[in-house]
Amino acid sequence: MIPLTSDITRVTFQQKPVLISQEGQQRYAVFGIPLSTPLGTVQLDTNKTPIQIEVKSYPYAEQRIKVTNQDYVNPNQSQLDRYAQEAKEQNNVYSSFTQSSWRALPAFIRPTSGKFSNSFGRKRFFNGEERAPHSGLDIPAPVGQKVVAPADGVVIQTGSYFFNGQTVLIDHGQGLISMFCHLSAIKVEKGQHIRQGEVLGLVGKTGRVTGPHLHWGMSLNNARVDPQLFLGKTH
Repeated sequence: MIPLTSDITRVTFQQKPVLISQEGQQRYAVFGIPLSTPLGTVQLDTNKTPIQIEVKSYPYAEQRIKVTNQDYVNPNQSQLDRYAQEAKEQNNVYSSFTQSSWRALPAFIRPTSGKFSNSFGRKRFFNGEERAPHSGLDIPAPVGQKVVAPADGVVIQTGSYFFNGQTVLIDHGQGLISMFCHLSAIKVEKGQHIRQGEVLGLVGKTGRVTGPHLHWGMSLNNARVDPQLFLGKTH
């Protein structure tokens, strides 16, 4: 969160609008920086003076996973084509920016009960082969356990995806998107308004998984960010 002076009314990052939250009289720019961003300096552009942000290294842990279904390690061309189309569809969702009904960034709740087992940003190796870092949080839970909306929003997309399995995406406003993957059932429809705590689906083991769990991801201005940063202090 970057504090803003009262004369700043517009903020963008890489030509995309940035979420602005207000707490009392103070306004903040809240934005995500992709894990792939090189170390150095990035810039927030405003209607006044640009704001320089330093990107530093972070010692993310490693995770080595054994996957028995080779299709999820080395997909064939047809599966790669399917994944490319699905990635394009999801990227369109992550790139969207809608107005919010809130002024202060809401406190999120956990979408399902259970301990976090796989932290954000971990470097992952599937059967010894390096793949993209983990872009969310995993919560192991039994198949059929309820998954709820962590904050108010609109269901912007649902689908059954190659890697992510049955998935729900919720738009919370101002480029902040939640993603819930590997569900056994989806209980909402695209375009539906959903309130914090309402059921959106059930925990499952669809897609690329080693066991039943919920993968909870969040995207801010089309950069994957750690969901724990948005949880209220009691969660």
